[in-house]
Amino acid sequence: MSASARDTKRARTPGTLEGIRPGESLDDFEKRVGDDIPELTEADMSRARPMREMFPEIVEALERARGQRGPQKTPTKERVALRLDREIVDHFRHGGPGWQTRINDALAALVRRDSQ
Repeated sequence: MSASARDTKRARTPGTLEGIRPGESLDDFEKRVGDDIPELTEADMSRARPMREMFPEIVEALERARGQRGPQKTPTKERVALRLDREIVDHFRHGGPGWQTRINDALAALVRRDSQ
């Protein structure tokens, strides 16, 4: 360890976020100081704010990532219940994921052909 790294380590109070420069990420701090990320103290925790309060757009994106879709920008499809012959469903499922899209594509091609 270099002398400057030791000096920086000594200057920092262990267990606090002191020594982190404004705008510096914790990764950058760790590289500069050569230490693990310091543990949070009670004082640090008293300044903490809910993530939803500080970054609502990130929280919204994380919630969507958990399976909650946002509204379609331009709804183009309609959900319907449809009964199909077993052999038709088996044929499309045999092709793997995306079988419902392939059924839609086949029906769309039929509609285009009949419209001509």
